[in-house]
Amino acid sequence: MWSPGRVSRLLDLCLWYIVETISRYITDIKPLPPNIKDGLIKIMSVKGRITDSNINEILHPEVQTLYLQSCDISDTALQHVCSCRKLKKLNLSSSEGNRGSITSEGIKAVASSCSYLEAVSLKRCYSLTDEGVLALALNCRLLEFIDLSGCLSITDVSLCALGENCSLLKYVDFSATQVSDSGVVALVSGLCAKKLEEIHMGHCIHLTDAALKAVVTYCPHIRILHFLDCPLITDHAREILEQKFLGPNKLKQVMWTVYIDAHRS
Repeated sequence: MWSPGRVSRLLDLCLWYIVETISRYITDIKPLPPNIKDGLIKIMSVKGRITDSNINEILHPEVQTLYLQSCDISDTALQHVCSCRKLKKLNLSSSEGNRGSITSEGIKAVASSCSYLEAVSLKRCYSLTDEGVLALALNCRLLEFIDLSGCLSITDVSLCALGENCSLLKYVDFSATQVSDSGVVALVSGLCAKKLEEIHMGHCIHLTDAALKAVVTYCPHIRILHFLDCPLITDHAREILEQKFLGPNKLKQVMWTVYIDAHRS
């Protein structure tokens, strides 16, 4: 006697078989119902099988989540992602090394079409510029999570745009970017000041104690704060953080690097 569990397992086996022989069945995928396509998208994402050439066959208008960090795609694929107007989560981070094929042009196209985006991960998309983040900030006002770490061209312009437009932002990572104190102040004193819970700003060579002070001052609900390898942040950081350790809304996790002056006796 068949049970729902057995039927589910049989469906999974069929989906895995299709993925393993995708070149044979690619022309038959487009008319499949959304629930079947969702299963294919999940498996193909994990196995890194979604490409510029096949993504249009497997997407459908009801897609809400796309994790493409293991897939070899470019701005060409993002033009097809624009058809997913209900999209809420998009992960384009590079799982290994840097990704240069995703640029601001692709992100601008997605931002203009997918206004319900809540989470966007662009880690190590080194071709991304402020222009792409500006488009996200202006068009995707529901953003709660954004990861820009390793996007080497990102500057204060991006943080200012997020602070001015994204009132729901809870998590932001701009580690290893070109941001300065001014950008951090604009972000944490902006519309999201009372929503921000987690900030990662490690490996930012231009940040000083002023950036840390701004976070502690403007963000009452900050719980996780990382600023590893920021050479201009001094030991004064310990004093700045004391008010967060002693206050009612204590930090749950903080990580930073203490630089010791080798010439100091």
